[in-house]
Amino acid sequence: MFSRSLLLKFLSATIVFGTWEIAGRIPVSYAFPTFFESMSALVVLFLDGTIFTAYAETLKPLVVGIAISGVLGIGLGIWTGLSPKFDWLFSPIFIVMQSAPLAALIPLLIVAYGIGLTSKVFVVCIMAMPVIVLNTAGAVRNTPSSIKEMGRSFLGSERDIILKIIIPAASPIIFSGLRLGISAGFIGAILAELKITPTGVGDIISYSRSIADYPSMYAAIFSIILLAVLFLNLLEKVEKILFVGNIRGYASD
Repeated sequence: MFSRSLLLKFLSATIVFGTWEIAGRIPVSYAFPTFFESMSALVVLFLDGTIFTAYAETLKPLVVGIAISGVLGIGLGIWTGLSPKFDWLFSPIFIVMQSAPLAALIPLLIVAYGIGLTSKVFVVCIMAMPVIVLNTAGAVRNTPSSIKEMGRSFLGSERDIILKIIIPAASPIIFSGLRLGISAGFIGAILAELKITPTGVGDIISYSRSIADYPSMYAAIFSIILLAVLFLNLLEKVEKILFVGNIRGYASD
């Protein structure tokens, strides 16, 4: 299974990067470099330390925003899933947050919180928290009633039912929602840097575009995708270890 998974990943990467190289050589656009030009620019960014300095700035709002979204999102999701009244009151808010055009809200965040770290953290939270809350609430709400009734038949208190039955049963889906929320948080962090203040990786993208250094621009974008993929694959491995009894399919299988 491991060799098959590795082979499929290698084949998929070869197709994508090969298509990228061909499209850059045609070229489809003057502003579209080849894959090897972009990778050469990425190596330069690594060697001169630019990429490390950039990610030191980018990861600040991302880490803080994901931490806040994870703790509050899971807590609110559990409460929403357990309480029909709370669900009726707050679920529409998170549904609207998830579907609202974030770019239109950024100017309001700038007016309210300025152009510093706070605004960027809010952007990450707005992107990540609705996904985490809604997935957690759905998992808790759809816990099979049969196992809850079984817990009550053994004289379990409501606290026992929540802590020992509902949350453990919902944990795999909660963790999946956390992975999706982190993925959305990556998007929010880069969007904040492009729309609020050009810092970190967003600064590399903006500056490279302004001087028509397209290989460096695509290299920075590629580094974001690579980091997100590596981090989400790590979380996927952790999820498989934690919930080994739950069989689910992944694109990497």
